[in-house]
Amino acid sequence: MKKEINITKIRQDAEELFRKGDFYCSEAIVYSIKNNLEINMPDEMVAMASGFPVGIGKSKCVCGAVSGGILSLGYFFGRTKGGDPKVAKTLELANELQESFKNNHKVLCCKILTKGMDMASGEHKTQCISFTGEIAQKSAEIIARELELTMIKE
Repeated sequence: MKKEINITKIRQDAEELFRKGDFYCSEAIVYSIKNNLEINMPDEMVAMASGFPVGIGKSKCVCGAVSGGILSLGYFFGRTKGGDPKVAKTLELANELQESFKNNHKVLCCKILTKGMDMASGEHKTQCISFTGEIAQKSAEIIARELELTMIKE
């Protein structure tokens, strides 16, 4: 894993993956973090993110970008054994991420965030690309802070 990460590049890469149609929001975030940090994360982690776009399976509930960010945090800080108390820190970081999004956009609900937008329109896609970049960046900042990695913003 890299000890120095470019937060801006993580954001740009996630946005571009979504913009080009390679991945949806949650997948683009996990993929961008995986590749930019050069970690040995299995590709199946990206696959695990495939059910979250458009508010979890197109239900328009929780924003898929937020879900992708939380998946990424879980990879680094989550537990793999029952009873492991480090889950408390993971929950704290996940809450920090979703609170950041709520502070910027008032809600986590995809249905409210996209109200009145045509799902196929440019406005909807532009907004979701922006959310993807925002959450990729914030997730990377949290990861870098917690792992004491050097953050570059260019």
